[in-house]
Amino acid sequence: MAARFIWRSSGKLALACAGLGTGVGAVAIATSDDPATTFRLFSTVPIRLARLSATAAAIALDYEYSLWGLREDSAERLQVKHEVHLRGARRVEELCFKNKGIYIKLGQHISQLEYLIPQEYVQIMRESLLNKCPLSSYDEVCEVVKKELGGAPEEIFKEFDPVPIASGSLAQVHIARTHDGEKVAVKVQHAHMTDTAVADYATVELIVNFLHRLFPSFDYRWLVDEVHESLPKELDFLMEAKHSVKCMDNFRKLSPHFADYIYAPSVYWNLSSTKLLTMEFMDCAQVNDVKRIKQLGIQPIDVVKLVSQAFAEMIFKHGFVHCDPHAANLLIHPMPSSGRNILGRRKPQLVLIDHGLYKELDLPTRTNYAALWKSLVFADANGIKESSVKLGAGEDLHEIFAGILTFRPWNKVIDPAIDHLAIQVDGSNLNQFQMYASQHFYQISELICRLPRVILLMLKTNDCIRAVNGALVKGSSLETFLIIGRISSEAVIESRLKESKSLLSRIRIWVDGFALEMRLFAMHMALWVLRFRKTLSL
Repeated sequence: MAARFIWRSSGKLALACAGLGTGVGAVAIATSDDPATTFRLFSTVPIRLARLSATAAAIALDYEYSLWGLREDSAERLQVKHEVHLRGARRVEELCFKNKGIYIKLGQHISQLEYLIPQEYVQIMRESLLNKCPLSSYDEVCEVVKKELGGAPEEIFKEFDPVPIASGSLAQVHIARTHDGEKVAVKVQHAHMTDTAVADYATVELIVNFLHRLFPSFDYRWLVDEVHESLPKELDFLMEAKHSVKCMDNFRKLSPHFADYIYAPSVYWNLSSTKLLTMEFMDCAQVNDVKRIKQLGIQPIDVVKLVSQAFAEMIFKHGFVHCDPHAANLLIHPMPSSGRNILGRRKPQLVLIDHGLYKELDLPTRTNYAALWKSLVFADANGIKESSVKLGAGEDLHEIFAGILTFRPWNKVIDPAIDHLAIQVDGSNLNQFQMYASQHFYQISELICRLPRVILLMLKTNDCIRAVNGALVKGSSLETFLIIGRISSEAVIESRLKESKSLLSRIRIWVDGFALEMRLFAMHMALWVLRFRKTLSL
């Protein structure tokens, strides 16, 4: 009965999607200055809609039919659910690769939602959509270059490699050389991105709303809204270039002690436009390429600390945050001005690329978020609750919020042990939290609906950084949390000093700041003792 209901509903959904896509296409043709391109759009939209509708229907039917009659707590149900998750993830992956565009972007978002999406989806999306995105043909690349810069690639550049070195959801990157002989990276937007964006967004929104009505616990409307808001900004490469400049200015002005450790490739403004970006070429290792990082004389733990501090500075002090820090967008090379130390090691420099997606945190949000992380690091249950309430989580979901941020269950979050937030190398803690997240799925979904969207992007950034750290040290590093504790504490103290109006209150704040520094120092010492004991036991 339920399966027939889903099948009939899916059929209605397919018809609604087709009607919506036809309407969008018809309006586009009637108002377009380029009828040929728009007619091509009109002819391809129904096919994309059919794929979307068929995929949604197949996944819904698979879950309903395969799990029908199986006891909720049975081992058989767990095994069957795992297999259904895998089939669903493969279907979504296939849909993303065939439809491209907004679908790739949504798939990348899914790959970072470990606390909300089944692990099978996260793993498959992460493996396939971060580094193996579909390519545009060289003819399509030439068309974009000619339209944006007024000539073929061979005319605009002295050399232009037709084979891209990387491809993402929005664009692909080619190596070129300017007529002045400088080696550059040319980021060329996929030609199909703007062609189908309107129809794609409308139909994906329809699908997600429909599934939410059919399965109230399936509520990912916020994710579609986020892509709808951020995609136009990410498609404007001149805005991306401006973001990179602002990011570096913030480090120089607000974190001058750390600015030399961060770099963004220089932009060639005369060879850039909204759909094409020419930048300084950087020969670097990807941040999760442990083997090459070691070959460069850099220790992975130094990279972990560098990445953690860079994003802590952005989040808690700058309020202007790179919100897409997956491994392909974080590059590492040795500090240009530093040589090897007596142990043969070199200091790393973090090269940030893909500056399309940034979010600004207003001062109250930034201060409350910093206070929350300070409380998490110091296992302060009252402080966690107070800051969570201020950020919108409510008094009833602060434990869930803390768990999502730290990937630890509540009893571990408030454990006073020095390593209470660390995730073990063997992955047992990760499995424990995934089970915890599965048990609290409905509360997590409710929390996502309550939190401001900018905090949702901070969660995504947090997940990206955790994934990078996990790849480098096979777990979470205690140094990471000590760095976060220090910078978040500094941000809270700075905010309180700005608000204080009397000398006495400022003195109290300075005393509190000194006490926090002493606690962090004690935690560092305890960490060294813990390491020393582990070394002796080996």
